Amino acid sequence: MDSNQLEAFLTAQTKKPGGITTDHAIVVAKFWKNQRAKIHESLINQSKWENSLKNISWRIDLKTQSRHIDQMNSPVAIVEMELEKNGQVRAFYFILPM
Repeated sequence: MDSNQLEAFLTAQTKKPGGITTDHAIVVAKFWKNQRAKIHESLINQSKWENSLKNISWRIDLKTQSRHIDQMNSPVAIVEMELEKNGQVRAFYFILPM
């Protein structure tokens, strides 16, 4: 909600029978403007049901050692993903043959 929408909403609330007073509208507007970022972040965090991706990195490597000679010098992709849920970050590593 931008400041124009906020102003329109609060004006409508002050004109409603049993609505808020002008002083209350001023206090709500000031609170909203000062805390908007925190309110937005809190609503986003409350609406997440699953993990969120925080970071991803990858690289291509060549195997230089292996039990089997035919697997040597074959490329593999190494993928690292960091997922966050409820403030906890977990790292997952995948080694994928190519």
